Amino acid sequence: MLALIGRKVGMTQVFGEDGALVSVSLVRVPENVVVGVRTVERDGYAATILGAEPLKERRVRKPYAGQFKAASSPTRLLMEVRDWERDDEVGTTLGVDVMADAGFVDVRGTSKGKGYQGVMRRHGFGGGRKTHGSKFHRAPGSTGQSASPSKVFKGKRMPGRMGGERSTVQNLPLLGYDPDRQLLMVGGAVPGPRGGVVMVTNAKKQGSGRRPRAMLMQPQAVADDAENQGAETQDDQE
Repeated sequence: MLALIGRKVGMTQVFGEDGALVSVSLVRVPENVVVGVRTVERDGYAATILGAEPLKERRVRKPYAGQFKAASSPTRLLMEVRDWERDDEVGTTLGVDVMADAGFVDVRGTSKGKGYQGVMRRHGFGGGRKTHGSKFHRAPGSTGQSASPSKVFKGKRMPGRMGGERSTVQNLPLLGYDPDRQLLMVGGAVPGPRGGVVMVTNAKKQGSGRRPRAMLMQPQAVADDAENQGAETQDDQE
């Protein structure tokens, strides 16, 4: 497996080779560095630890800084990847070109938090009648029996906290990458808000005979368009 740590920039649109409009997510990948290597003999399993976004050493507490003794400097983000395909040593830097041969990727992140939601939004319940005479509209309805078994079974779909959970979207086409601007262009939506941390890995379940659609739009133009949209959104919020 190959992986990169990045942050979601936003979404834009590009035209495929067949003229279809394709939604694209942009992921900015800072320079990733191999912080550590787990071995079967020493740790009981094989894995590679990636780090991104360097930190100043004076701002790092000693317990956290201890795991960076073999690396050049501590990093803000750390992720462990098992079944690493390459023989990279500690201190090796990785960029977007690592995914150059990956036709499809899996993107893992934390979904947007929605707060406390009812059953209609959280589970897609249809709700009751919307007419004036009805007194049942958005309520969950009966949750169990009274005398027997006198309890609500575990797993019952009810109102509660929604979103803010680890989520993985699989088999997204990798439509392009821009090494100069450290960007990956992924077809479709990826989990999380703008600026959210994501991990991009080569796809585990690639469909037979599938290939990503080639883009007609240049990566530079795609990146400029997405960054301009993000700046406009920030100005509107301010």
